Amino acid sequence: MIIFRYLSREILSTTFAICIVLLLVLISGRFVKYLSSALAGNMDPGVIFAVIGYRIPGFLELTIPLAFFLAILLSFGRLHVENEMSVLKSCGVSEANLVGYTLVMASLLAIFVAWLSLSISPAGAAKAETILNIQKEMTELDKVSPKRFYKLSGDKGITYAESINENRELEDVFLAITAGSQDNFDSRTVVIFAKKGRQQRSTDGVERFFVLDEGYRVEGIPGNTDYQITSFEQYGSKLSSPKKIAEDPETDAIPTVKLWGSEQPKLKATLQWRLSTPLMLLIIVVLAVPLSRTDPRQGRFARLLPAIMLYFAYLLSLNAVRGSIESGDISSDITLLPVHLVFLLLGLFLAGSEQLRKLKNKVISRWVNAS
Repeated sequence: MIIFRYLSREILSTTFAICIVLLLVLISGRFVKYLSSALAGNMDPGVIFAVIGYRIPGFLELTIPLAFFLAILLSFGRLHVENEMSVLKSCGVSEANLVGYTLVMASLLAIFVAWLSLSISPAGAAKAETILNIQKEMTELDKVSPKRFYKLSGDKGITYAESINENRELEDVFLAITAGSQDNFDSRTVVIFAKKGRQQRSTDGVERFFVLDEGYRVEGIPGNTDYQITSFEQYGSKLSSPKKIAEDPETDAIPTVKLWGSEQPKLKATLQWRLSTPLMLLIIVVLAVPLSRTDPRQGRFARLLPAIMLYFAYLLSLNAVRGSIESGDISSDITLLPVHLVFLLLGLFLAGSEQLRKLKNKVISRWVNAS
């Protein structure tokens, strides 16, 4: 029990540290992506952290297996380098015992990852997708910020508002619209100045208009003296129709309950992936423990790179089979289980190779003594 607590503290603390680092890397990459979208005016900056927060369970689902795998390699590698592993073996703790201890920790983490994969991650992905779809549905006026020029969709023109009141009405509005192609030098430009501007729906609620109050309109060809000035009490311009919210959510956002019994290849592959993540945690234990064996003269990082390459080969194999099932290249009746079995057998082979080496040395030693 003392050995189990010692190993648990060593491995789980290392897992936590690595998981935090990997999580920060993923969050940083996603934050940069959303920030660039916000700077382009396609997203409200205020929703960035909400979207990232809903995505964190999905990030954890990916980072925990890799963090646990690296933690086993680093922790057991240190035990080999500092000869603590030799002391444990002299006390009767075999490699099978170490695998058993590690599988207990892996089982607890697998339950947590299964909870994330089957329940929390799809719910978070659905909420994040809803927020992003709402951003896509927003009209150009919903994205306008005060004291900032904003390009209209399709490069039709630009708009500017000095301020926005609590009713989302624009004040001291400037609007410039180009009528015709930009390559046409005879295209006319319309410049509008107004005290106020607001968004207004049609009576059927389908179309939207940009309504301006108390201003004037200047129309002409830039560089020519032939232009028209028109004052108005109210002026309306039709806004482009917003993008509709997608009716079919991404498969990652579909609740697991709806995936059970589905005959669609894409949904079946998604369900198999969600079940594979916790199973992967158990199999990497069988891979990591024998891969952590190292000579004290080589250092604890000697086998780290080959082990990481093997882990990503495992992950890429799962993704490749999942993609083939989704695209219909292979039958949806084929599951991801064969991939898990291949790497499980590989782990068992690596674990047994040490025993075979010891048996061979023992036989050779007896043969030499007998002769």
